[in-house]
Amino acid sequence: MVLVLFFVTNLQPFIDATSQVPCYFIFGDSEFDCGNNNGFTKASKSNYPPYGIDFPDGPTGRFTNGRTQADLIGQFLGFDNFIPPFANTSGQDILKGVNYASGGGGILNETGKTLGDRISMDMQLQNHETTIKGISNLLGSSGAAESYLASCIYLVGMGSNDYINNYLLPESYNSSQLYTPNMYATILAQNYAQQLRTLYNFGARKVAIVGLGLIGCALPEIVLHDTNIFTCAGNCVTKDAEVFNIQLKSLVDQLNNDLLNANFIYINVSGITTTYLAADAKSGVTLKYGPCCNTDLIVGRAECIPNSVPCSNRTMYKFWDAFHTTEVVNILLAKGMYNAQTPFDAYPFDIVRLALL
Repeated sequence: MVLVLFFVTNLQPFIDATSQVPCYFIFGDSEFDCGNNNGFTKASKSNYPPYGIDFPDGPTGRFTNGRTQADLIGQFLGFDNFIPPFANTSGQDILKGVNYASGGGGILNETGKTLGDRISMDMQLQNHETTIKGISNLLGSSGAAESYLASCIYLVGMGSNDYINNYLLPESYNSSQLYTPNMYATILAQNYAQQLRTLYNFGARKVAIVGLGLIGCALPEIVLHDTNIFTCAGNCVTKDAEVFNIQLKSLVDQLNNDLLNANFIYINVSGITTTYLAADAKSGVTLKYGPCCNTDLIVGRAECIPNSVPCSNRTMYKFWDAFHTTEVVNILLAKGMYNAQTPFDAYPFDIVRLALL
């Protein structure tokens, strides 16, 4: 204990003085990616204009015009700087946290293969293991690292691609022919449970699991399934994903009951989004569906066309490109994720309370 206190005391210059936790680790897909795909030859990328037009550092690999939900939660937690990507993080910087998220990544390793290179959840865990070894070296022992990591926040948001770029893509995958929505959700949840247990074994004790959003409201899904923006929340695509969300909530209880000192929480993003959409309609100021930047869905391009000129009134759009939300929407969602406005937004509690444990 004396050894741990010694190292933590001497780490103060490397920890943000105002942060609520010493470090923050992020796992996920393109919603949270901040540049891990940039070095890939063939991958879903966003490190070019007009991406990042409202971000301080310009195009960095974030799939939006400004900050991601993960960025914003980091700011709410009090971090002075954005958590950097694993692809170019080293030295003392790893003590504040690392972002492992990758556009196209999924719970299943085969998910997203049509998008090219990507980092699946299993691979992100392997990268995190590398980080832990680095932290152990910096702190002097694995025991010191274990005590340090137990106080950190872990944000994990996986599963959207396992639907959009797997189950709902029958021309490339046969998963929808092999499994009913219930069966597929169970397979995903079982794989995810093992991955989250691995994360726990690596030292994580404060883990926020982000559920799937209303993926049926993404523009390509609306076009593909011939629905509209008024009924997207209730279409078959969203219902398939909701089956998985129900299992996630049960998984939280299972993990907390089975694992000593574990504090897993479930963030109901689809519920937060529904609340936001209702408030948006009630206010009389309805954000446009967009996309704000120019895409070419006819040839299957969901990302912004490089160097194209986006809309000027970006605070009036829900979607930045065909799939990803604008910063103004990310702010609303991240606020609900961090500090739940209703009892349905987070279970058993929200991120702000998780940080206080």
